Amino acid sequence: MQYTYIPEGVCPCSITVELEGDIVKNVAFEGGCDGNLKAISKVSIGMTVQQVEEYFADVTCEDKGTSCSAQMAKAVRSAWDTSFQNITK
Repeated sequence: MQYTYIPEGVCPCSITVELEGDIVKNVAFEGGCDGNLKAISKVSIGMTVQQVEEYFADVTCEDKGTSCSAQMAKAVRSAWDTSFQNITK
């Protein structure tokens, strides 16, 4: 399942997440710091939704109160919640 999330308070304008069950298969950012975002995307592949949240949810960038990786954690959770709701309907 592929899901696009619109992040808040960061440079990327969208985050596309692909999950298989609760496992991250791919993450792609549109905009932002290309090298850093490719790195956190690559690291997250194979992680569960919960693992991504544990690693990245509390990371902040400067005084923004969030970061690209924290927004990725929200994107992954949102994708999982959306897919779970579709399964239970």
